[in-house]
Amino acid sequence: MEILERGYHALIWKEDKWYVARGVEVEVASQGKTKQEAIGNLREALDLLLEDEGRQRIKIPAIQKLELMQFDFPAASYA
Repeated sequence: MEILERGYHALIWKEDKWYVARGVEVEVASQGKTKQEAIGNLREALDLLLEDEGRQRIKIPAIQKLELMQFDFPAASYA
């Protein structure tokens, strides 16, 4: 997990040859060929979102603690 400027958090994972960075507090995501590029692109996307939506209209939750958990999902047949 990366922490962006202004206290935002991002989850980062690799999909094939790309790194995906997804904001935790705000529904925005981006990608890049490196982790640093993905974070840079996420910062840019977040800045554009806040600029377009107006910083006062977007309520950003104050997350105190993040925990990554794995859980099992029961196999089911989807037909």
